[in-house]
This record gives sequence, C-alpha cells and structure tokens, in this order.
Amino acid sequence: MAVKAVQQFMLGTVMNTEAQVRDTMQKMKEAGYGGIELCGFMIHPTGFMVRMMTKAAGMPVGKGGKLDWHTLVKDSGLEVVSVHQDLGSVERDPAAVAQEAHRFGTDKVVITGMYRFPYGERDAVKELAARLNKAGEALHKEGVSLLYHNHNCEFLRLAPGVNGYGLLLTETDPAYVNFEFDSYWCADCGADPLAVMDALGPRMKLWHINDRGTRQTGPCMTPILKSDSMELGTGSMPLDALCEKAKAVGVEAVILESHRNWIDKSPVKSFRLSANYLNTRF
Repeated sequence: MAVKAVQQFMLGTVMNTEAQVRDTMQKMKEAGYGGIELCGFMIHPTGFMVRMMTKAAGMPVGKGGKLDWHTLVKDSGLEVVSVHQDLGSVERDPAAVAQEAHRFGTDKVVITGMYRFPYGERDAVKELAARLNKAGEALHKEGVSLLYHNHNCEFLRLAPGVNGYGLLLTETDPAYVNFEFDSYWCADCGADPLAVMDALGPRMKLWHINDRGTRQTGPCMTPILKSDSMELGTGSMPLDALCEKAKAVGVEAVILESHRNWIDKSPVKSFRLSANYLNTRF
C-alpha cells in the first residue's frame, strides 16, 4: 500500500517554530497521513531572495530552516518519503546529499525542476537528461535513487509528437533516473496525465496529487475563470482514474501538495479535507 504523505512546501506558514511543527505533524497523523516529503529549502537556512521568491509565489518557505528537523521528524512518527533537492547541490556533493537522505531514513532524492531553463529547446533538454544520468549514477553509488519532479514547462512542444518530458523519459537511464509525477502541472498545460502515467509505468515511483478548479460561486463576471489547486475531490481532475493507474504501476507514495488556494487560507484545513478523499482510496 502506498504511503500517504504531505509535501513540506505547502506547510511553510504552519512550520515556523518547533511548537508549530510538532502540532502540524500531529494533525497530519490524525488526518491519516503516514509520511512527509521534505524540502531542502525548508530544512536548511535559506537566503533572502529564496524567501522572497517563495513568498511572492504564495507558498513561503517560512522560518523553520534553523530547526532540528531530524529530531522533529523522528518524534512525529512520520516517514520521510523523499527529500527535494536542487540538481546543482547533487552535482557538487552527491555523497553529502545522499548522507542527508539516509539520516532522514529515505533512499530517494527528488530534483524539483530547473529555474531559467530552456525547456523548449531539444538540445538543452538532452543535456539535462545527461546531467540527470550522471547525478543519478553518483547517488546510486551512495545507495540513493534520483527522481525527477515535473512542472508544466517540461511539456513544451519540441517537435511533432515530442515534448520535453517525453524526451527526458527516453534519454534518461532507468537504472539511475526515475520520476515523481505531478499530475496537476501536467494537466495545467493541457497534457493527458493518464497517458503520461502509462508512459512512465514502473518508473513512476512517487506521485504528487492535487485537484484543479475554482472556488467561484454565483454569477460569473466573465465567461472565463482562472483555475487553481483545490482540495482532493472538489475539482475537475480525473482523480479516481489516476488513483487506479497509480496503484497499477506500484507507486510507493502519494504526496499531497496544493498551492496557495487553501480553504479558509489554511493548509491544515486543506490537507484534512483532502485526506477524506485519499483515505478512501489508499
């Protein structure tokens, strides 16, 4: 059975102090989650620009970078399903990245996408695949698996029938690189998440789950609404079919990560409501 987890990145506003962290993780367990996915930006002190950029995006990393996360996670009883990290850190010191993952009790490190990267250029994506293969091989030697997490930019068209994500899939070595699939961002750019899950097959080790829609009620001012993340089961994503597909490919963890648009602006209320859906399917 896949572990149900929450990505730490959606919890920045409720993980600023030790007391907050302990309370939030206890509420996660009570809701039915058995794991947490850690974010490198949040388990270490971060620079001013990172804090400002994440705050502007509506998902601030918070001020918890100086806390003792090893003790806090151990005391919580939650399993660390993976640690999100940037590719540069893995390339600079794969042994240190692997050692940190092992200290948290996980054998998975997830690359979370590239900033200012030309995903619409075929040669650049092929070069990225080569870098991922090399980084994945280095981590493999340390007993850690490398996964790649998508957003929507990977689905930019490179040629007829070819996009960046498909090229990464074919150009990376499954012995060293696998995937944490985010179905929300796939659907956000118009791609078919079920088809992508089929293409990934057993290389889809982890799944970022989210729903997509709008909270609009009553008359609409315009005929076009802006969609955003929604609690599971309240939006328009084909979640039932996606859940069955995820189970069929043997996904190891299902990880909730919603973005900003939380019910009553509360990530805790949001993950509780989403748990009502997840607990009936995993």
